[in-house]
Amino acid sequence: MGNNILEMKNINKYFTGVHALKDVDFSLLEGEIHALVGENGAGKSTLMKVLVGIYPKDTGMIHYLGHLFNPLNPQYALEAGIGIIHQELNMMDHLTVAQNIFINREPVRGAGLFLDKREQYRMTEELFKRLNMNIDPSELVGNLSVGKQQMVEIAKAVSHRLRVLILDEPTAALTDIEISELFTIMRDLAGRGVGMIHISHRLEEIHQITDRVTVLRDGERVGTKKTSETTRQDIINMMVGRVIYEQPKARSMVPPDSPVVLRVDKLNAGKLVRDVSFELRKGEILGFSGLIGAGRTETARAIFGADEIQSGTIEINGVPARINSPQDAVQNGIGYLSEDRKRYGLAVNLNVKDNSVMASYDQFPKGIFVDSGKISRVTGEYVDMLNIKTPSLDQLLFNLSGGNQQKVVIAKWLIKNSDILIFDEPTRGIDVGAKSEIYTLMNELAREGKSIIMISSELPEVLRMSDRIIVMCEGRITGEFNIEEATQEAIMERATIGRQAALAGS
Repeated sequence: MGNNILEMKNINKYFTGVHALKDVDFSLLEGEIHALVGENGAGKSTLMKVLVGIYPKDTGMIHYLGHLFNPLNPQYALEAGIGIIHQELNMMDHLTVAQNIFINREPVRGAGLFLDKREQYRMTEELFKRLNMNIDPSELVGNLSVGKQQMVEIAKAVSHRLRVLILDEPTAALTDIEISELFTIMRDLAGRGVGMIHISHRLEEIHQITDRVTVLRDGERVGTKKTSETTRQDIINMMVGRVIYEQPKARSMVPPDSPVVLRVDKLNAGKLVRDVSFELRKGEILGFSGLIGAGRTETARAIFGADEIQSGTIEINGVPARINSPQDAVQNGIGYLSEDRKRYGLAVNLNVKDNSVMASYDQFPKGIFVDSGKISRVTGEYVDMLNIKTPSLDQLLFNLSGGNQQKVVIAKWLIKNSDILIFDEPTRGIDVGAKSEIYTLMNELAREGKSIIMISSELPEVLRMSDRIIVMCEGRITGEFNIEEATQEAIMERATIGRQAALAGS
């Protein structure tokens, strides 16, 4: 490894009401593979988006190749030699490999009037030979495996005389063989002097492939260490070493003889729900923890009928349930508060009253019409009960705060009298005061006998609210804790347990 090719100093980034990056320092050496790790929301992706010009930094400095660097946009950064491979690949499936690599840079002939396909293929073959990649330049990208598509993305970036390559969760969708091939390419690039930033939650990979590791937590840099001088447990401790200011729940509030209201057995749906089995009891708050890509939301969507179930069974109150659509789930007493409430939970251009009863108009008949007076009366009762701050029931949803919007979604499912409530990131994007109100409300619902699945990326929230905690990694359940035995470190250890241990079901 050589000298610094990149140094970010005192980087700050603000979004509305959020200090996302707080005086973050980060450096990269020539030929180094540098891991960047942290929990969901720690600031990893935000820092990299600042580096490639997706977000402008608010304060701080970036030095690249010894000079001040101010990336205007990702294309500007790429032309300067900084490329990023996102977890969601940005390929055009209907074009060939060669066309994808040299799009907008095609070689031409005949005074620039014609595309020189032969030269394009020759340049691609030469690039692949240099990178030891065995891919046909004439193959359609849509016919390639995810691993091969990722290699094409890397080749495309390298063709820009790359000096820095950012890989965001590059192994998440790869087979073990493809991971081995990727690591071979990464080591080869490092040998050629390319510095790489490897964002990953797979801690076993970090010790396989990286030279240094930097940990971010809550938008701040916790520290940077040589990978060879740190252990997996060291990294976990750095990731979760915050003080929990809210007191964790001391013990479960659910009686041991409380009946099972939902039983899921060997559920499979898509790539991120694999043999998932668990039980939910009456009056229980069951927390689901895990990192991005763990499969928590996908599990919830499958149970709610939003995504197709490929195999497995669901029982509600001991009776097998066929849930092929959200309508089936609602009829079985399940309500789902999506993590993206504005997209899936609300109609922000409608008012409080219409949003509150949109799932339950059939409960308000008046001949062939609906009983608008009863709708107003019932909605008003829930607005008062949930302390929804709105000047009237006719207020449009987009005029309410995030916390009050979330309460309207809760009102919708309570009016429908759902006994099983799935809260997916229930406090995302709302302020501290509104969070506390949501917590109080969830506890009251549980005491009244409602059963809640709570998906959260915030470990303090999971520990504060849950009676029991399920941990997922790469589509599988990798741990289960009673609240009395759960710790941040234990949860994170299971959330980063890795592919082989997850497959073994340990």
